[in-house]
Amino acid sequence: MAEHLYPVATSLTLAVAEAITDAALAAGRAADLLPLTVAVLDAGGHTVVLKREDGCGTARVAIATGKASAALGMGMATRVIRDRMAQRPAFQAQLATATGGRFIGVPGGVLVLDGTGTAIGAVGISGDTSDRDEYAAIAGIRAAGLTPAPAEPAEDWADSSL
Repeated sequence: MAEHLYPVATSLTLAVAEAITDAALAAGRAADLLPLTVAVLDAGGHTVVLKREDGCGTARVAIATGKASAALGMGMATRVIRDRMAQRPAFQAQLATATGGRFIGVPGGVLVLDGTGTAIGAVGISGDTSDRDEYAAIAGIRAAGLTPAPAEPAEDWADSSL
């Protein structure tokens, strides 16, 4: 390697991000969810993997990315963001403006935690109901051997409807 070239550390490797994505999509198929789009971002908010299943609408990429970005930006899952901001819609709208639209504060944005409890990235999923999207993200993170935040999907995720 040339002396002037130095590898840059990453918080979330491509191999791990692909494992999360593939497992999330498999969980979606097993649960008979609508076609999903999965965005995996590293701790710096950069896209590591983005996959969109056949049949997804064109806005799903922006929504999935916005969910993951919102989770990273606030340091909490988007279900928590939704619940905390339910009475503060003006603030949530300003967050969307401040982030150039990369803030979708509904379930489906899940933090990826390492063994120390540090967020090393986030997964955002869009395609079905927000609670079902969140379920698939949690399943994908767990399958990759990491810890999702939140740890469990919403209790009635399977019963949510569009």
